This record gives sequence, C-alpha cells and structure tokens, in this order.
Amino acid sequence: MSSFTIYVVGFIILIAGLAYGAAMLGVPAQWIAVVAIAMSGLGLISAVSQTRKKDETEASQ
Repeated sequence: MSSFTIYVVGFIILIAGLAYGAAMLGVPAQWIAVVAIAMSGLGLISAVSQTRKKDETEASQ
C-alpha cells in the first residue's frame, strides 16, 4: 500500500469520526456535509504535497 493511500485512508477515518461526533452533538446534516467536503479537499491537497516525489533534474552545466 502506498504512502498516498495510507494518508488518504487515515484522513477519511478522521473525517468520518468528526462527522459522527458532530451528528451526535446535533449539528445539521447540511453543515456536516459542507465541512466534510472541505476537509476532503484539504486532505487530498495535503496527501499529494506530503507524498509527492521531488523532481530530479540533472544539473545544468
């Protein structure tokens, strides 16, 4: 399993836990969905930036 996959799965588990907690507190479902979508986007951006391999370019002579 790649680092990217592990990072994304962990973020999905985090979002699910926070959404469940918000539902238990009585937060309206529409706001839970808005926050979950926003967190998904941030998680994807974060996963890409954390697991991206640096470009290896040859040194110019």
